[in-house]
Amino acid sequence: MTRPLPPCRAPALSGALPAPAWRLTIWVPLADPSSAKKFVAAVDPAVPPPGLAGAVVAIGNFDGVHRGHLAVIKRARTLAQELNCPCAVLTFEPHPADFFKGPNTIFRLTPRDAKAKALEQLGIDGMIVITFDKVLASLPAEAFIVEILVRRLKIRAVVAGYDFHFGAGRSGSPALLKEAGKRHGFAVEIVERVPAATADINEAASSTAARAALEAGDVEDAAQLLGHPFAVMGKVVHGQELGRTLGFPTANLLPDPSCRLRHGVYAVRVVTGGTKIYAGVASYGRRPTFDNGQALLEAFLFDFSGDLYGETIEVLFIGWIRAESKFASAAALIAQMQRDEARARELLRAPSAG
Repeated sequence: MTRPLPPCRAPALSGALPAPAWRLTIWVPLADPSSAKKFVAAVDPAVPPPGLAGAVVAIGNFDGVHRGHLAVIKRARTLAQELNCPCAVLTFEPHPADFFKGPNTIFRLTPRDAKAKALEQLGIDGMIVITFDKVLASLPAEAFIVEILVRRLKIRAVVAGYDFHFGAGRSGSPALLKEAGKRHGFAVEIVERVPAATADINEAASSTAARAALEAGDVEDAAQLLGHPFAVMGKVVHGQELGRTLGFPTANLLPDPSCRLRHGVYAVRVVTGGTKIYAGVASYGRRPTFDNGQALLEAFLFDFSGDLYGETIEVLFIGWIRAESKFASAAALIAQMQRDEARARELLRAPSAG
């Protein structure tokens, strides 16, 4: 399993990460999954991390790794191949909204370590994390370019989205970045707006729109916006084993504290061991019939036998079934869970479920 990255304020750290014990299913393949390329993860490096000197960097927050992000990364990879140099993502942690307004202000679609794992699957050489703190927030746009891009990272080129802004007060724009590139000797490419694959032809792929869809429980629309199903990854933890007593043993995960997915029941696919995929049904919520406790993701895997405690699994949300409800008795809940399973199987058989 890929080890977690160090805290953002830790000393600069880089190095090859071991192959992950799971994969985030990105359904827009950008690289040969059989390749054994090393992936470098670095936090606040003072000099280019090993293997990333003179890199083409795709720059942004990349929360959710959605269609627009994939277009930026794909262009960065192509440019890196043309220039025969490494390709990396340059991103920021915590999310700027969390820095300015407090922890968990924003619903993180891919918390930092999940983002690193997702990016590793895209065939790039590494991820560079810059701590978003008071110093960075007050850094003028020109100083950001000179101090971080030019002096510290010694980049060869930058690829960014059409709406990327940087520097104090978001004063830096794509146009400023292009002009600075000419002065400082690095190439700049800006990727235009990428439309979402939704009914609204004017809608752009965006993390904001995906978050809104997920908060409404519309995981199908979120998947169209992201270009892949929303997923929660984590280590299976012990619960109260209520599902087992009801005849539906579940694998339980504690999602990121920022998660604001609508509480309810979903048709899901669950990846175990990095390769094995099971159909299933999952409940995310506080179990109002029993204790109304901490929000928990409980996934029941169809046709599965075994023990997943302590394993890292991935739950992909495919379809909405119903809202979380309080039942008058355990018998009434069991009857509903049987209906939920039947509905999940039906949704997962649909061609649109993949």
